[in-house]
Amino acid sequence: MREGTAIVGAGNLDFSLQFDSQDEIGDLARAFDGMTEKLKLTTVSRDALVDINETLQAEIIERQQIEKKAQAQLARLNLLHQITRSIGERQDLRSIFQVVIRSLEDHLPVDFSCVCLYDQGKNQLQVTSVGLHSESLAQQLSMTQNTQVSIDENGLSRCVRGQLVYEADISKVNFPFPQRLAAGGLSALVMAPLRAESTVFGVLVVAKREAHSFNSGECEFLRQLSEHVALAANQAQLYTALQQAYDDLRQTQQSIMQQERLRALGQMASGIAHDINNAISPVALYTESLLETEKNLSVKGRNYLEVISRAIDDVAATVARMREFYRQRAPQLSLSPVNVNSLVQQVIDLTRARWSDMPQQRGIVINVHTELAPDLPDIMGVHGEIREALTNLIFNAVDAMPEGGVLTLRTSVVQDLLESTKEVILKQVHIEVSDSGVGMSDDTRRRCLEPFFTTKGERGTGLGLAMVYGMIERHSAHIDILTEVGKGTTMRMSFLVPTTVSPIARTPAAESVPTHRRILVVDDDPMVLKSLRDILEIDGHSVLSADGGQAGINAFNEAHERGDTFAVVITDLGMPYIDGRKLASSIKQVSPMTPIIMLTGWGQRLVDDGDSPSHVDCVLSKPPKLSELREALRKIL
Repeated sequence: MREGTAIVGAGNLDFSLQFDSQDEIGDLARAFDGMTEKLKLTTVSRDALVDINETLQAEIIERQQIEKKAQAQLARLNLLHQITRSIGERQDLRSIFQVVIRSLEDHLPVDFSCVCLYDQGKNQLQVTSVGLHSESLAQQLSMTQNTQVSIDENGLSRCVRGQLVYEADISKVNFPFPQRLAAGGLSALVMAPLRAESTVFGVLVVAKREAHSFNSGECEFLRQLSEHVALAANQAQLYTALQQAYDDLRQTQQSIMQQERLRALGQMASGIAHDINNAISPVALYTESLLETEKNLSVKGRNYLEVISRAIDDVAATVARMREFYRQRAPQLSLSPVNVNSLVQQVIDLTRARWSDMPQQRGIVINVHTELAPDLPDIMGVHGEIREALTNLIFNAVDAMPEGGVLTLRTSVVQDLLESTKEVILKQVHIEVSDSGVGMSDDTRRRCLEPFFTTKGERGTGLGLAMVYGMIERHSAHIDILTEVGKGTTMRMSFLVPTTVSPIARTPAAESVPTHRRILVVDDDPMVLKSLRDILEIDGHSVLSADGGQAGINAFNEAHERGDTFAVVITDLGMPYIDGRKLASSIKQVSPMTPIIMLTGWGQRLVDDGDSPSHVDCVLSKPPKLSELREALRKIL
């Protein structure tokens, strides 16, 4: 028993006393063996627990690693979702790329990031966007925006073919581009292609300072991200293209609408041109006659009549241009030397009622100042068009000063010199109209020259500045608009000064017009009839007037039957029932040798187009000028 106890105590739990006696010693031995068996079982369980514990510890570590990977994957998925949602709300490439690279810098994170667009024609990348935290490093690496990166020289062909490229340690890559990044302290590089419809259009470039620092999950994340970015970028490009197409379509529609409005305006002007010209023809004829025949006119009276005469010329020119406004052809300008300072003074007198009399009736004062450069060279232009443009600019300036202010007209000459010789190579005359009014916003300044654009509501037509711009274009001039809201506007017209100014063509002294001739005048407007008859009678002719085409035919036929012929017939073109063409044809059938002069608002246009009516010997424009009428009579008679 003692020996067995020592053996078991030494750790040999397989020892057994094996007593079979039924006495007390046998019972004690069997109890001892039972205790040994129980002790043996207890020892085995402890070893198993140690093994289980070790196994559990290993599983815990493995699960922690799996959980860590899962958390990292979840974080990347959340980041991918966040970036995808953010770029989905943007419609331009630059903002999409900025969202992506900033998110990568902050949350992946990376030490350098940029997006490059791929130019397939040049086979090179161009840096388009650089991360905010990467800008200083980008400057150090010469990787700033618009930097060009060659494909072939840098071994980037795999990337532009659509493969994600991961270089764990770029210091070992022997190409200029990765070596440039390595020189900035970067080691690990990932380049993910941006592909739309099997075509690579860009590359997402990210890098870290530590080598082998991109794991497989991050590379997969960047691959997935590049797909989302490519999709968003492609949609942005499609949206931009769609928006551009829409803008082009809208602009085309607006252009067509404007052309239709201009055409309608031209047709409307054509319709009322007859009435306008008839209305101003008597004024033109009487004014010119008074200036010529009344020698005792006061200086003021003569000045007023000259202003009226110029205004009539401008009205006639305006009507003619309004008829031509919608016709798409280059106008033929008859240029002559223009004394700009004199023209400015004329316009001031012509518009006096608008800037002086009318405002004063409302208790408003507008002061007009002039700053006219002395010895200003002449420019080549059309007096009436430049005068009308200045008139429109003055009207606009007055409208811009509803509470009054200062209106300044300024002329100057500007010269450009050749640096080497100081020789004048370009000389311009500037004409400025400045006001101290409300000024213009940027949008108004950009659009103010468009036809039909107006800020005056129902008071405006939107044609004043458009006609100014038309004059500028026809004269190969230039207009600048200097304005600031609340501080006024300056409209500056710049005209080139020719190196040589053609002298004003002097009209040779006209030969005397035969007088005491019998003339038939036909028109449907009684005022035109009276003024023509009065002017011709002042020149010594015998005049018979007929109201309309049928009356003219009847008068001519009756006189012809009596043998009382007319030396010449002067007729209007546009008359109801029997117009000037039919009248001319009828008269020529009766008397082929009788000359016919036709008056029409389309005079010059008919001549230019080679569309002079048959049976007509001479075409004159309305309102007629005495000199032109006399010259026509001289040639015919």
